[in-house]
Amino acid sequence: MRHGLLIVFSVFLVIFACKERSHPEVSPASTRHDLSFETPQELQEFLAWSPDSRPLIGAHRGGPMPGFPENSIEAFENGLYYAPLMIECDVRQTKDGVLIMMHDETLDRTTTGSGKVEEQTWESMQDLFLTDNGGVITNFRIPSLADALKWGRGKAIIELDIKRGVPAEDVVAVIEAESAAAYTVVITYNLNAAMRYHRLNPDLVISAPASGIEGTERLLNSGIPAKNIIAWTGVFEPPREVYNMLHEKGISAILGTLGNLDRRAKTRGISVYLNILENGADIIATDNVPMMAEAINRFMEN
Repeated sequence: MRHGLLIVFSVFLVIFACKERSHPEVSPASTRHDLSFETPQELQEFLAWSPDSRPLIGAHRGGPMPGFPENSIEAFENGLYYAPLMIECDVRQTKDGVLIMMHDETLDRTTTGSGKVEEQTWESMQDLFLTDNGGVITNFRIPSLADALKWGRGKAIIELDIKRGVPAEDVVAVIEAESAAAYTVVITYNLNAAMRYHRLNPDLVISAPASGIEGTERLLNSGIPAKNIIAWTGVFEPPREVYNMLHEKGISAILGTLGNLDRRAKTRGISVYLNILENGADIIATDNVPMMAEAINRFMEN
């Protein structure tokens, strides 16, 4: 069990109903698996690596499923019935400066609207509905970043993938306005961006890149304290030495299975995820929250 935190694991049951090499039909539990933090220091302690740490799921784009659109609060809520989550969600900015949850540059794929997000006002989006990944229109609305942070308090870690052109200062201002640094992680794609966020708010936990051994060395020598870092190692398994280097500093390693590794698990079975966990990944960013939840349960039983 991870340390330094009140974790509410209510009815931690999932049902595995298929053979090993098929895609398991995992049912949600009857109540949420909430994560609750009072201070940024509690979040830092929870995300720090230790030998007895329980692996954590990073729900890519909020963990969309049929009927639950990506980057919707309804998808976030649904995912928590499978496992405790770090919810990765995307941040864009409207024409009038409002930060919203949206992956694409345009509204076309995921909403009933059209056009570039940056050319629309927040008010003009109020009548739009979200569509799921199958194109089905739902009754759900586009959330703002403030909406998502309000929802996340006492429930989950909110991990923000900030899209190009969104000012770091604006992101940090919303986090601080919502008193959300205790349960928010900011994704960065280079060390300059990571250091910028750290300067803006030294309490923030930052996801920073650790690309191979050299990239990991650069991260460790960046001057950002280890307590403020979780390390993104990419979408292919890194050399074991990368995990060792990070773990020596108490830093948890994130591996993205989204894409190739998720597809492999869907066809080859849950053993794909078990191997990833055994090799040293601590946080797994995935498009398949139910199957990864089952893998972590099995991993912890062994």
